Amino acid sequence: MAETKPAGGILAGTRVLDLTRVLAGPFASMILADLGAEVLKVELPGTGDEARGFGPFLKEESAYFMSVNRGKKSLTIDLRKAEGQDLARRLAASCDVLLENFRPGSMARFGLDFETLHQLCPKLVYASISGFGQTGPYAQRPAYDVIIQAMSGLASITGIDGQYWLAFYGAAKRFFRFTFQSPIRH
Repeated sequence: MAETKPAGGILAGTRVLDLTRVLAGPFASMILADLGAEVLKVELPGTGDEARGFGPFLKEESAYFMSVNRGKKSLTIDLRKAEGQDLARRLAASCDVLLENFRPGSMARFGLDFETLHQLCPKLVYASISGFGQTGPYAQRPAYDVIIQAMSGLASITGIDGQYWLAFYGAAKRFFRFTFQSPIRH
């Protein structure tokens, strides 16, 4: 990923550790980068973010991936290995914000959960993005925006009655954007 330099903005001086993948998380951190934050995008060594394989492609680069990861610095860390987990903890301690969108419980297995990181960096703003929350009967279910729209009932009020529904593109990520920016600045 080509490195770009932030042009300032209201989040200039804010450092973000981005442990997200695919769309909702990368979209949220993209907005933080657009507002001037320094965003460190962490990917799995060898494969990177799954979205790198999504078309359309321009010169063998995923336009989808590049669009939601613009303005970020990219590095690879294997969170499944102890040395990768240690490096991620040290990076988190140097950041103001951490975003993650793993299934609930994954970050605790990596030693990167809120409780652990709060001990290292009490001022860290920690954001977890999951389709169905961190607890409850659906917490372990995977989810994407369209699934959330269907489960929440949003899909039932769009489109033509009795024929088809129209996805409201990005409904979940727009909600996240507005609810997350407030604690960063206060």
